[in-house]
Amino acid sequence: AIAMTEPGTGSDLRGIRTSGTRVDGGWRVNGSKTFITNGIQSDLVIVVVRTDPAGGSQGFSLLVVERGMTGFTRGRKLAKIGLHAQDTAELFFDDVFVPDTHVLGTVGGGFGQLVSHLPLERLSIAAHAIALADAVLADTIAYTQQRVAFGQPIADFQNTRFELAELSTELDVTRAFVDRAVLAHGENDLTVVDAAKAKWWATEVQNRVVDRCLQLHGGYGYMLEYPVARAFQDSRIQKIFGGTNEIMKQIIGRDIIGRK
Repeated sequence: AIAMTEPGTGSDLRGIRTSGTRVDGGWRVNGSKTFITNGIQSDLVIVVVRTDPAGGSQGFSLLVVERGMTGFTRGRKLAKIGLHAQDTAELFFDDVFVPDTHVLGTVGGGFGQLVSHLPLERLSIAAHAIALADAVLADTIAYTQQRVAFGQPIADFQNTRFELAELSTELDVTRAFVDRAVLAHGENDLTVVDAAKAKWWATEVQNRVVDRCLQLHGGYGYMLEYPVARAFQDSRIQKIFGGTNEIMKQIIGRDIIGRK
């Protein structure tokens, strides 16, 4: 697991308060994390720790905490709207000793290490958004061809065809941008800004597609036995994790007006 988010700190990593105090042979870690994927199952947790309170962005380090270390406990397995198969948990660190051998990378280099991988994480979220929306749309097309209302398949109604045409077009246009970003990543040329654009736009499109596909299912779309209902639950978090879409727009906006 990777433990970044804290009860009072979400997208703003500079607000992390979990501390690492230098001691002989290692560090004493105190603090808490929340919304940690694989928090219950994991045997190793990469914890983002403030090791230098006055160090600014150079004040963070990544410390690897192992299952069973004294003072390391796990709280609740959190109940979520969606992604029910995914383990998300609270973690607590009470004077946990972490030896120097468990520093991942360099002391003070944690923030840079995280930031360097954020574009790839955001690109992967965008790719997942398209894949899920694609699957839901294909399922919805099949449903509209089978479901009969007023004596004809609902796919024969003009409104249905217009909706499907719009959804298909939105996905194709979005896929073109994300594919370009994937190629850029393969050439080590993916920018932070393009990754942010791909993430926020693809996840917004995903949510619109899923919502409109649910509508085309009618009442059955609200039933959890139908894949579209589960997709509706699972899609909402996409606009939040990996950096909220508002943060993505902030990154893009700063680039547009030249702020650093």
